Amino acid sequence: MKPRLVLASASPRRLTLLAQIGLEPDEVIAADIDETPLKGETPRLLALRLATAKAESVHAEDAIVIGADTVVAVGRRVLPKAESEDEARACLALLSGRTHRVYTGVAVRAPGGPTRTRLAETRVSFKRLSAAEIDAYIASGEWHGKAGGYAVQGHAARFISTIIGSYSAVVGLPLYETANLLEGAQ
Repeated sequence: MKPRLVLASASPRRLTLLAQIGLEPDEVIAADIDETPLKGETPRLLALRLATAKAESVHAEDAIVIGADTVVAVGRRVLPKAESEDEARACLALLSGRTHRVYTGVAVRAPGGPTRTRLAETRVSFKRLSAAEIDAYIASGEWHGKAGGYAVQGHAARFISTIIGSYSAVVGLPLYETANLLEGAQ
């Protein structure tokens, strides 16, 4: 009997990405964890720790559980999941005209097995944004709740000159890494 598949995230983007590789979770359970970075924690370690915590916080017997977390960073500075226009504006102003990194950790916990993790690191370059472009993006509302205050799969795609790494990881789930972890969990 094949184990059930549980996604420890309420993100509709992660569901869409899983569907892209032919997977539909049997259940979606939003993990409720504290996402505050620890003192001195690097963005890459934060992404892995949060993905692991999400996978391990969901109690689903006889199920494979997937947890993921995306962190947008400029150097060691972690940008927030923008909850206000001011936060989104500050993120966009910081990203304007520069390259930043997006770290997405994915963790897979198999029934009775260890939690295995992978990290995808992607470099994303933004063009220099005008005040009018930032205003229009803020007006779209698309930034709300997004790491770094933007959605690569939406209107912000017009700001991105280069992506080096995993596009799906920037959206929220590195598909190559996830598929490999799931193959190992069977």
